[in-house]
Amino acid sequence: MGSVLFLLLFPGLLQEDDDSRSDYGSRDKPGTALGRAVPDGNVLFPDIFHTDHLLFYERFKAYQDYILADCKASEVKEFTTEYLEKVLEPSGWQAVWRTNVFEVLVEVVDVEYSALKAIVQLSEPFLCESQVSTFTLECVQELLELKQSQVPLQELWVVYDDSGEFDQTALAVEHVRFFYQCIWRTWDEEEEDDFDYFVRCVEPRLRLHYDILERRVPSGLVADYQNLLSQCEEVYRKFLNVRNSIPSSDVDSEAENVSMVEGLKLYDELEHLKQKLKIIENPLLRYVFGYQKYSGLQAKGVRPTGTKITHIVSSTMTASLLQSLMRDKLCPESCGEELEIQFHNDPLAAVNACYEGDTVIICPGHYVVDGVFYIADSVELEGYGLLDDIVIEKQGKGDNFVDCTGANIRISGLKLVQHDAVEGILNVHHGKTTLENCVLQCETTGVTVRTSAELLMKNSDLYGAKGAGVEIYPGSMCTLLDNGIHHCKEGILIKNFLDEHYDIPKITMVNNMIHNNEGYGVVLVRSTVPSDVKDAPAETTKGSSRSGTEGLDLWEQTEVSEQTEGNYEIASEIGAASAKKSQMHKKRLSELGITEAAAGFVLLWTPHVRTKLCVWIHINVTATAQHAQNQRHVPQSDFKETLESQESLMLRLVLV
Repeated sequence: MGSVLFLLLFPGLLQEDDDSRSDYGSRDKPGTALGRAVPDGNVLFPDIFHTDHLLFYERFKAYQDYILADCKASEVKEFTTEYLEKVLEPSGWQAVWRTNVFEVLVEVVDVEYSALKAIVQLSEPFLCESQVSTFTLECVQELLELKQSQVPLQELWVVYDDSGEFDQTALAVEHVRFFYQCIWRTWDEEEEDDFDYFVRCVEPRLRLHYDILERRVPSGLVADYQNLLSQCEEVYRKFLNVRNSIPSSDVDSEAENVSMVEGLKLYDELEHLKQKLKIIENPLLRYVFGYQKYSGLQAKGVRPTGTKITHIVSSTMTASLLQSLMRDKLCPESCGEELEIQFHNDPLAAVNACYEGDTVIICPGHYVVDGVFYIADSVELEGYGLLDDIVIEKQGKGDNFVDCTGANIRISGLKLVQHDAVEGILNVHHGKTTLENCVLQCETTGVTVRTSAELLMKNSDLYGAKGAGVEIYPGSMCTLLDNGIHHCKEGILIKNFLDEHYDIPKITMVNNMIHNNEGYGVVLVRSTVPSDVKDAPAETTKGSSRSGTEGLDLWEQTEVSEQTEGNYEIASEIGAASAKKSQMHKKRLSELGITEAAAGFVLLWTPHVRTKLCVWIHINVTATAQHAQNQRHVPQSDFKETLESQESLMLRLVLV
């Protein structure tokens, strides 16, 4: 009996699990059309109100308009008490009293509003479900006597009543429970009360909670947030113990001085942890924090034993599939050496187990993953079988699909499918990544090539991006060969931050079919040019370019700093010389029927950067020239000469 009561009275056992269920409804306002839920377990408890699926705006409106309003942190309990006194029925309703140890049906006979507790008695017949086999009616009665029959409201789930009399009671209890489980922090009262508590704490934490529910926050960042919360609670507990141990007398002592120093250290540590929590709770800083953290993953390097392992991923392994693998990939004759093999049923687990030089062979199957492929070592991911039969589908909105930082990564023969995401499907942060014979079904941005990274993408198909299919940052290297990029907002977005600290991107595009996108095929981000030079660059045409691009969209800003006036003469000379070259190119291309959207010269202007910047983009026009010969009947000799001179059109961006 004593050991049972010890478990029951231990504080950690009386905390309810975090609310992780989310069945979003479509009610117009809180407190109406509440549903019913059947409690889990073997005991036939009565149905309870289904309140833990409330929408964001319902909770937001309740806390802002009815419960907290503009209260300060020190006034939260007072405002909550006033709200409960207005809406909570003082007696006459039943509830299921839940802890981590047991569930018991009770009846509420009174409410201590200021203490946020209900006075309860056991209902008849006695219904109880416990994880402890020796937990009996006598145990519950003894526990209630120790607690003076007072139970925290947040541990009660109101029994369903279709009369509507207790709807507001169920909602009020839910709001109290959710607030103290997901919003309130034990150290909030220590904060200064100069600002509105709702705006400062409640709203960002509420938004973060729903972003996590909707999987809009990277899973690693969620784990960090939970870890920071635990650390903060532990440090705050130690700080309170030290502070309470300091005597209130004015007599100085060595022990008191030591406690003061220890308390100051704990306070500084607590403030540091709280600042980290606030960064993650801030929706604007959250992304930056997550990107900086997870873009710098450390490589594992060579396995301590020095061996390289081939990882086989298959949801089911048939005899014929195993024989084919042995013949094509695993036999010593085909690979030249004895292989060490590991089997997995999850491609994410296989990648996480990789060291430098490992290979992952993914067999046919539809794999659903919830997490990010962080590839920090030089590994190879290879699909074995037909491309459409090897599908990896990503769940979770907050994570990237694949993050590459390894020196030499190769991905081939896979179909990657992304749904309801807010991040790109593949991010190359560092090193070289080769993507070959893959299909990328995107949701937001497709492939992103960051500064100092290198991408070789060939014979692949990318579609569905709500942003750019391929996004190229300055200082990167990108080679696109024989790819299809279609049904995106833009085909390829080349970012130029106009900063002298960044190197020019090296971009090669050959035989790519960029078509059926909402915007342009290739988009160059640039600043504006002075009015007297604006006519010098070759014009670009929006539309479908038969060379495989849909055009070049040159974004312009409307304002030019007065500091640029001294450079107008230089810019004019460069523009005039370039205009002549452009006119010659256009004349020769027009004779063959090649649209001028495939080539052009653009003069960029910025008031602060005086360094010349050149970006060369090689666009293969073999298919266009061949089409022109067929349509215009150009003589073979002229066609060959023109083709040799125009095989790689160069688009040069000069920054003065």
